[in-house]
Amino acid sequence: MNWIVFDYGDVLSKPSAARPDLAAALGAPLPEFEKAYWDLRLPYDAGSTPLEYWQSVGEALGVPVDEALSAELTRIDIDGWGYLEPSSEALLEALSEAGAALALLSNAPSVFGEWARAQDWIRHFRVTLFSGDVRCVKPDAKIFRLLLDELGAEPADCLFFDDRQSNVDGAREAGLKAQLWNGADAAKAWLD
Repeated sequence: MNWIVFDYGDVLSKPSAARPDLAAALGAPLPEFEKAYWDLRLPYDAGSTPLEYWQSVGEALGVPVDEALSAELTRIDIDGWGYLEPSSEALLEALSEAGAALALLSNAPSVFGEWARAQDWIRHFRVTLFSGDVRCVKPDAKIFRLLLDELGAEPADCLFFDDRQSNVDGAREAGLKAQLWNGADAAKAWLD
């Protein structure tokens, strides 16, 4: 079986517009917030808890974060990433209707994976793998091995789309076919 594997953030989803709201919730200037948000994100995507993540962001900004604020920040963050690009959603629909075997591989915290698995669009995927659940992030070869085990597939049987060149390179090093994401129309043309 041949698999088509998609990343989620900035591939299937619209870019998150929530960062200004997150910065405001922390009472922090947006540039400083965004730096902390991204600089400290990797451990969160690799399995740390929302409270651990938001406390580390808060510490970098000099703002204390308790469980209530962490829960609110987590809600805003998930909501920000929760919108699929219409063109990506249409591509998923078309591939799914054509019987394609689809999988999702995303660097995302476990709490986002829980949310995603409750969404209607998740039905298009036979397998979903979120980095927070397996405590390993792309482009580490281990996450691609875990994906292949989950799919019961050989690397050459998988085509992976991601918006980050480092993740595309990591997939290729693990033996998968991989393409840099340039939008749903480009992916459709490539698949055709």
